[in-house]
Amino acid sequence: MLIGIATDHGGFDLKEPVLKALRNSGHEVRDFGAFDLNPEDDYPDFVIPLAKAIASGKVERGIAICGSGVGASVAANKVSGIRSALIHESYSAHQGVEDDNMNLLCLGGRVIAFEAAWEIIKIYLTAHYVAKERFERRLAKVAAIECKEQIK
Repeated sequence: MLIGIATDHGGFDLKEPVLKALRNSGHEVRDFGAFDLNPEDDYPDFVIPLAKAIASGKVERGIAICGSGVGASVAANKVSGIRSALIHESYSAHQGVEDDNMNLLCLGGRVIAFEAAWEIIKIYLTAHYVAKERFERRLAKVAAIECKEQIK
């Protein structure tokens, strides 16, 4: 699977072990930065290009890491077609994909250790969307908001 990854300074220390683990697991990875530790960088500068690449189909799924994961999730969800969530436990890692077709996982580099992050990432990457009618209906409502259509 082609995975995109993006971090700011808050997620920088977690990125390298995640990149190594992804590649060792046979995934191709496109790195959207940050490429060096700069405490003055801003998560949208890295997360938005990742989100756009996912939305356009240039990468299959994404992982964004900032200090808490909150900012990365907020920024990513501003891009049409992105379904991003901050996840720090296993149930939501698969449920978010299976029910909500989540395509971008956000993590907090300052609040989760590599071992826990890696378990969550593996669960996220092996999960598959289940296109049940109720899930499709809900996602259509979300898509309508993105298109500025009125939800009835």
